[in-house]
Amino acid sequence: MNGYFPSIYASPIPTQYRMTLTVGEHSARHIRRIARMHLENWELQHLTDTVELALTELIANVIRHVPDSRCTLLLLKQQTGVRAEVTDAYGELLPAPAKSDPESEGGRGLLLLDALVDTWGVSPTVAGGKTVWFECTNSLIQGSNPL
Repeated sequence: MNGYFPSIYASPIPTQYRMTLTVGEHSARHIRRIARMHLENWELQHLTDTVELALTELIANVIRHVPDSRCTLLLLKQQTGVRAEVTDAYGELLPAPAKSDPESEGGRGLLLLDALVDTWGVSPTVAGGKTVWFECTNSLIQGSNPL
């Protein structure tokens, strides 16, 4: 009899998701759906709104600033929450969030990211590009406020 027998050592639910794509105007919607599905599988639904909005900002930055609009998305379940990374081949690192002109129609993405997530950063890649990452944890949800 031929049949599939899953390994008893393999995790039944993958703890990471990676995808390389060329992003466009509808990409953020599809990426939000993918993130929502994985957060649900990881029982981290309470982080969905934050992760979706933060990913939308990172994908929008790729569309606006990366010449070929190609990137790699990584979602990684962690013991305390989730980490998301968006890597591209464009070597310019993003500046830290700064006060933007109130009349400006853009420039608030990193300020929003900073306000939404627990921690984030930008790291250069070996190939000359960059990875913009963020982490959302359960700490505030579970009431582990240090006060």
